[in-house]
Amino acid sequence: MASLSPEALMKFTRGISVRQIRLSCGLVLFAYLVSHFLNHALGNISMEALADGVYFHTLFWQFLPVAILFYAAALVHAGLGLWALYERRQFRWKAIEPLQLVLGLSIPALIITHIAGVRLGQTLFGHEKLYPQVLFAYWIVWPYKIWLMLAVMTVAWVHGCIGLYFWLRMKAFYKNAAPFLLAAAVLVPALAMLGLYQAGRTVVDNDSKEWRAENLSPRQVGTQAEQAVLKSIEDYFLIGYLGLLGFVMLARGVRAINERRAGMVSLSYGNGKTVRVPKGLSVLEASLRNNVPHASVCGGRARCSTCRIRVIGDCASLPEPSKREAFVLNRVGAGADPAIRLACQLRPETDLSFFQIFLPQITAATLRTSSPSRIGEERYLVSMFVDMRGSTRLAEKRLPFDTVFIVNRFLGAVSQAVMECGGQPNQFVGDGQLALFGLGTDPQTACRQALKAASLIAANIDELNQFLSHDLQEPIRFGIGIHGGEVIIGDIGYRDHMVFTALGDAVNVAARLQDMTKSLACEAVISEEVRVTGGLAADSLPQHEVTIRGRAEPMIVRAVTDAKTLSALVNELNAIAA
Repeated sequence: MASLSPEALMKFTRGISVRQIRLSCGLVLFAYLVSHFLNHALGNISMEALADGVYFHTLFWQFLPVAILFYAAALVHAGLGLWALYERRQFRWKAIEPLQLVLGLSIPALIITHIAGVRLGQTLFGHEKLYPQVLFAYWIVWPYKIWLMLAVMTVAWVHGCIGLYFWLRMKAFYKNAAPFLLAAAVLVPALAMLGLYQAGRTVVDNDSKEWRAENLSPRQVGTQAEQAVLKSIEDYFLIGYLGLLGFVMLARGVRAINERRAGMVSLSYGNGKTVRVPKGLSVLEASLRNNVPHASVCGGRARCSTCRIRVIGDCASLPEPSKREAFVLNRVGAGADPAIRLACQLRPETDLSFFQIFLPQITAATLRTSSPSRIGEERYLVSMFVDMRGSTRLAEKRLPFDTVFIVNRFLGAVSQAVMECGGQPNQFVGDGQLALFGLGTDPQTACRQALKAASLIAANIDELNQFLSHDLQEPIRFGIGIHGGEVIIGDIGYRDHMVFTALGDAVNVAARLQDMTKSLACEAVISEEVRVTGGLAADSLPQHEVTIRGRAEPMIVRAVTDAKTLSALVNELNAIAA
């Protein structure tokens, strides 16, 4: 098997950051949590069902490769939680984020009693503590521990659900899946806790000398000396963990003192607003610390680009973008411009002047009341850019009102074709238009709708040319670029001037393909992504390998000399599907 080249390895790892590692580890731990909770829920059936469930649960999670993965994920996730506490410069994020951090940091302190009593007892002394032994200890010997167990179950589950929410909320399927996810988030822990209650009552009802002799032997629960050792481990762990938390907080204080000694930097927002902050803060953190509104759909996680800023002046003194920042900027076609940076990642060491590319429009109130698609949602869309050729020459020889009339007729012909085919006219930029397909359909249908719309646009422009034949020295010509991919859709703008649009690499590429119709002497350029997803045959359209500005690798596209021919290709596909 051929090994990965350094270039391929760099490409694979450039989008990975600490947050991605923390998410991956968290998913492993949440999978364990779900498995354990479902095991607890079997207590609603019988103690025998609990015993069968724990057999298969341990069989899987104690399988050596899985166990290594689980314990590695637990250690890394806990370590990154401490790092997040140290790294966070302020706590003025939305309340759910510091809540998630506090809950996560409390889990080790709450769970150590259970780990020491069950897992370490088995590893160090060979104890065979299963549900009867644990429930006897929690319900009869130390009744307060049942409340500790319920607390850690609640804390761990809420912490995991918050993490899943932040990960899934921008996915295309989240809006439809949210009710089912909410039902699972409520039912799974409720059934688990009810199962423990039912099993605990069974243990209490069966308590007798005979039951204790059978279930509480030294082989199962250990001797008093062994229990004392486990209790000492528990106490030392708590002391060490609390000391570690104190050390992190002390390190935060030392860092804050050092940053102030190192000096302050001035951040000028380009609108007259200037703040002074210690070196080391990101621009987004500085905005939040000083109550300066700053757009950030993903909450500063470098998963979107809405916090982007354009630096004014010399960029030579700026620190180099991290791998994650470079990955996001390349995704939106801004990687080649050193003046474009992510505010959540840029930590300036000198005074900085900039302006926000996306003005802030999302407040806590709108976040609670707006639908996810209006705030920001990640999904697959097909973007179509249509541009009118020669509008500058057209304006030179006509009165302004005549020019506007012709351009409006052109945009009307384009919009009519887009809407008839199921698309949505989105942005009008001069004599050009961005149209979106797939807001309510699957990717294949969206691709075919865009191809059908391109052919109908060509037919509508032909009719417009015939209508204006006496007024035009030459017919109206146009260029169309079509590309599909994952984009962020949402409201962009300021106050009352908001527009719904799409942002992302797929939109930028569609604009580049529209420009390319000039050099390829054709009416439309379609990406290979749209051809494949739409189901067109490989030999249906001429193929070209082109270089796209802002992309390192060449791209395969299909040139369409006469856009009207696309109608026959789409009709043929629809007939086959029917």
